[in-house]
Amino acid sequence: MKSNYYAMLSRMKNIYRWGLMRNTRRESLSEHSFEVALVAHALAVINNERLGGNADPNLCATAALFHDTSEIITGDMPTPVKYHNPEIRDAYKNVEKLAEDKLVSMLPPDMQPTFSTLYAPDEQTKKIIKAADRISALIKCIEETEMGNKEFKAAKQSIRKSVKELNMKEADIFLEDFIDGFSLSLDEQN
Repeated sequence: MKSNYYAMLSRMKNIYRWGLMRNTRRESLSEHSFEVALVAHALAVINNERLGGNADPNLCATAALFHDTSEIITGDMPTPVKYHNPEIRDAYKNVEKLAEDKLVSMLPPDMQPTFSTLYAPDEQTKKIIKAADRISALIKCIEETEMGNKEFKAAKQSIRKSVKELNMKEADIFLEDFIDGFSLSLDEQN
């Protein structure tokens, strides 16, 4: 069966995030998904190695790669709009689910069950991806403010607070061990 699934996913590079804010550098959905996958993998490893957990780093990273693919169909809905009120939030969640189902239906039938699990991972994996998604947003805010873009100053504070409010030890450890590096120049990182 011929499928356009991967050609459709390739369009993630054409969808840009943070549409309501002035950016010093645009961030595509592809870039964001890759970064979320890296952070999700790290959070799962921290969960296992430092907290005695049993997260699957490979599943977390893979599911994170696909976590926003519905935006190929829906576009990127800015967070302040998406979460403006419960009705909009719930309606958008339904639209995202329809978009995910549409994408899965584009796959050959024998591949659909595997991908369906990536779009609906277990609760622990979802929690890790949610934290990684927020950390990725925090990283974007840090990068923008370090470039002198005051547009991201309030978002940086708000998102950092939202990461802390997850009450997730893995996320706290990631912030403690790794987040400061995103404020450094390349020479300072070496």
